[in-house]
Amino acid sequence: MGCSSCSTNKNGIPKGCKSNGNCATGSCSSGTKLAVFDWLSNMSLPAGEVPFNIFEVRFKNGRKHFFKNTNNLSISMGDIVAVEGSSGHDVGVISLAGELVKVQMRKKKVLVDSDDVKKIYRKASQKDIDVWQEAREREKETQRRGREIILKLGLKMKLSDVEYQGDGTKATFYYTADDRVDFRQLIRDLASAFSIRVEMKQVGMRQEAARLGGVGSCGRELCCSTWLTDFRKVNTASARYQQLSLNPLKLAGQCGKLKCCLNFELDSYLDALKEFPKQDAILKTERGDAIFVKMDIFKQLLWYTYKEESYKWYKLSLDQVKEIIELNESDELGAPLEEYELEVVDEPKNDFENVVGQDSLTRFDVPKKPRRNRKKIKKTNNKQQGNKRTNTSGKSQNKKVNKNQDKKVSHIKNENKKTNQQNNKKEAQPIKSQGNRRRNNNKPNSETKKNGTGNNTVNNKTNTNSRAKRNTNNKRRNNSKNNAENNKQK
Repeated sequence: MGCSSCSTNKNGIPKGCKSNGNCATGSCSSGTKLAVFDWLSNMSLPAGEVPFNIFEVRFKNGRKHFFKNTNNLSISMGDIVAVEGSSGHDVGVISLAGELVKVQMRKKKVLVDSDDVKKIYRKASQKDIDVWQEAREREKETQRRGREIILKLGLKMKLSDVEYQGDGTKATFYYTADDRVDFRQLIRDLASAFSIRVEMKQVGMRQEAARLGGVGSCGRELCCSTWLTDFRKVNTASARYQQLSLNPLKLAGQCGKLKCCLNFELDSYLDALKEFPKQDAILKTERGDAIFVKMDIFKQLLWYTYKEESYKWYKLSLDQVKEIIELNESDELGAPLEEYELEVVDEPKNDFENVVGQDSLTRFDVPKKPRRNRKKIKKTNNKQQGNKRTNTSGKSQNKKVNKNQDKKVSHIKNENKKTNQQNNKKEAQPIKSQGNRRRNNNKPNSETKKNGTGNNTVNNKTNTNSRAKRNTNNKRRNNSKNNAENNKQK
C-alpha cells in the first residue's frame, strides 16, 4: 500500500520518506486526498487480454481526469506525467491504473471515445517538475493580490483558491458567489497584473469545503474532502423524518449548508416509519380527543396529549396506538390515556455490569458534602462569633484581676521578708558587759517601750498578711466560679 521508500530495513525498522503527510509518489493512502488502492495490481490478466490504455491522473486538491496512453509508455501509479492541457501542457500524478479505471469511468459516466479523454505526452522531466513547483509557489501570492483587486472593483464574490497549470502559463481562479457576477473587467486586471491567461470557475459551497478541507463537529476530517465524491441534495425533510430539532446551527456544516451525513441513515428511518401511523391522526377517547406530540422510532414509543389539557403528555406504545385507531374506525371510543400509560413498562438500563467482580466505578470518588441553606449557616456563624467575643472579653478581665492580685501578694511577701530580717539581726547582737548593763538599767525604760511598740507592729503586720491571704483566696474562688459558668455557656 505504501511506496518503496516507506519499506523497512534489515533490522525491521521503517525507513520513512519524511514527507510529513504529502507523499511524493502519491501511492500512500494517508498522504493524498481521495487516494485509491489498486487491489488488482498483483493479479495477472487472462490470456489474450490487453492492459487498459487509459489512466486516471490527479491534480491539485483531488481534481482528477482521465488520459490515454497513446505512446504506450511504461507508466505505473505514482509517476509524474506531462499531459495535454487546454493550451500547453499540465503536470499531474497518476492515481489509478488498470481495470479499476473502467469502474471509475462508468461511475462518472465518461465514455472511452469522448473528447474529455486527452493524451499523455511523456513522463515529466526534471525541468517540467521545477517549472511546476515554481508555479505552485506563486499561488498564494496571486490569491492575495486577486482578493485585493476584487475589493477595489467592489464585486460580490469570494475567491477561494487559485490553481496554476503545470507550465505556468495559465491560472484557474475558483470563486463562490450568491448572484451572477460580471467579471469581465476583473479578467483584464488579473491578466495584466500576472501576465498569464485567466480562467474563472464558479464552485458551490460544498465543493469549496471539499477543496479547502477541515474537521467537522464529529471530530473527524470532512467526508467531502476524504472519501465523498458525489454531493446529493439535503433537505430539511430528512431532519424531520429523524425527529431532529430544526436548529440551523447544529444541522449546518462548515460549508454553511445542511450536513451530508443527514442522508446516511435516512433509509433506515424511512423503513422503520412504515409501521407507524400518520402524525395527523387524532385518537378519540372517553375523556376527549388526543393529538400527537413526538415519537421514539426505534423504541416504538409515542407521546400524545389532550387538546384541552395539553400540559401533560402520555407515553403509549405502538401497539396501544394501533388498538385505539382500530376502535375509532369501528365507531368506538378508547379508554383514557392514563390507563394505557400504566401498562407501559420501562425496561431498566444496565449501564454497567459487574461481570468479572470488579468494585464500583465510583469507589475513588470523594463523597459530596450535603448542601445547607446559606441563611442558616450565616446565623450559626454569627452566633459563634458573638460567643467567641464574649469569652475573649471575660478571659481578658480575669487575666487583669489575677495580675493585680499577684502584684499585691508579692508586695506582702517582700514586707514579711524585711520584718524577719530585722528580727534576726536583733537576736544576733552580742551580750554586753555588766557595766553596760548597769548603765542600761539606770537609763529610762525607753527601749522597753520601743520593744513593746515593735512587738505590736509585728503582730499588726501578721494580721494584715492573714487578711490579705484570705482576700486573695476568696477572689480566686470567685474567679474559678466565673470561669466555670462561662464554660457552661459555651
